Amino acid sequence: MAQPMNILFLMADQLAPHFLPAYGHRVVKTPRLDEIAANSTIFDAHYSNSPLCVPARAGLLTGQLPSAVDCFDSGCDYEFSVPTFAHYLRANGYVTVQSGKAHYIGADQLHGLEKRLTMDICPADNCWFGFWDDLDRTLDWFHTLKNVVTAGVAPRASQQDHDYDAAHAAERWIYDYARSPDQRPFMLKVSFTHPHDPYVTPQAYWDRYRHDDIDMPVTPFMAPEERDSHGQWLYSHYDRSEYEVTDEHIRTSRHGYYGSIALVDDLIGKGLDALNAARLDENTAIVFTADHGDMLGERGCWYKMSFYERACRVPLMISMPGQKGSRRVSQCTSLMDLMPTLLDMTLDGGTDHLVESIDGRSLMPLMDGDGSGWNDETASEIFFEGARAPGMLIRRGTRKYVHWEGGPCSLFDVAHDPEESNNLVDDPAHAEEVRAFEAEVRQRWRLEELTERILLKQRRNALVFKALMSGEITPLDFQPHDDASKRYYRGYGNWHEAEARDFLRFDS
Repeated sequence: MAQPMNILFLMADQLAPHFLPAYGHRVVKTPRLDEIAANSTIFDAHYSNSPLCVPARAGLLTGQLPSAVDCFDSGCDYEFSVPTFAHYLRANGYVTVQSGKAHYIGADQLHGLEKRLTMDICPADNCWFGFWDDLDRTLDWFHTLKNVVTAGVAPRASQQDHDYDAAHAAERWIYDYARSPDQRPFMLKVSFTHPHDPYVTPQAYWDRYRHDDIDMPVTPFMAPEERDSHGQWLYSHYDRSEYEVTDEHIRTSRHGYYGSIALVDDLIGKGLDALNAARLDENTAIVFTADHGDMLGERGCWYKMSFYERACRVPLMISMPGQKGSRRVSQCTSLMDLMPTLLDMTLDGGTDHLVESIDGRSLMPLMDGDGSGWNDETASEIFFEGARAPGMLIRRGTRKYVHWEGGPCSLFDVAHDPEESNNLVDDPAHAEEVRAFEAEVRQRWRLEELTERILLKQRRNALVFKALMSGEITPLDFQPHDDASKRYYRGYGNWHEAEARDFLRFDS
């Protein structure tokens, strides 16, 4: 009987595919990701289901649109009883482990994981909630452009500490697993916080690029009055003319971002090397993706939180054991498709194990080269802080339709207009297409009921957070536990047996 397949799930934070060599970038250097790409299926139209950390990760874990589990913003939890891919794998004989960023909100800090190896870099309580009841209020956690004007070299930052910890803990876990008598198949998720801003990087990673080689945005800065309504909202959300951003600031920010991508690539290499050394590589599938992208100065926009391609598209590479060569998938897919895909990859019966219908679809047919039955579409949502009303995206084929409730909408043909400069929504030739998209939005999301759910969740979060911060502060958080009494040799039992157990060696 064949041994069940392991999964090494690698995840970056705020990484658009546009900035990876596997997707055509000519400056960024990622030799270890290039190794993965050389023997994997690469998805060219893969989307985040909400371009913000917490709801994006909720969609990834549950296989649902984030709104289906009431996860609208970075202050939202979702029910502990909602099954994730970690629940399904663990229930069917897998050990499920995570190192690095999880960004779970609320009391359940595992969501099906058997163990988390490190603490989180982000808060686990509901402090980052949206608040549409006061639309003109600038919330204290809103971005500014300070991270753009202060970009550059930093010998050490807390994000680097986090990612070094995540990589080291994962590397050590791989070796511990290889020495352990517990040989259940594993799903190890290693989630980094880079290349998320601030756009700073250590000197060694800065020096991997010549500053003059750093490419500038394709679509230059647009004054607020020149932008569409969504671009104006983004400006009011994190710009507001508080900082004067020069071309040198832009180039320096991109240089720091590219350095952080190289840092992630090196840390990924540590995990790959450990897999190889422990002789686990031949039976381990490797998945690499991100939660959302980064505009990185395009149109004068920064960070995430938009439906522009660099903010809401993410990379996806899946390398199956023994795969030789790469293939590319052009069909539209999204993060919520990964949950059923992992079940299909690992469990007998695959998605037959699902106890409820989900929005995601297994990518296995596309990976096997058969896209004939694939419905070439996906969806994304913006219901978080800063927005004034629901926003939804439907990508179907080459068309991308964006609906803003109460505001101007947009329709782009991203194959012929990848920078989204030609809005077709008011073109009479596309009037029927726009009407069909609008009808679909209203049927799929039921906007009046959805808006009430969002507002109720925000009001609950505002009250609960106020309570948690009143009197003795009692925030929710995750504390990792590493039982030192089980490490190395503690003076009880047989020394020679302990030495044999802790010494990883293969007979030639």
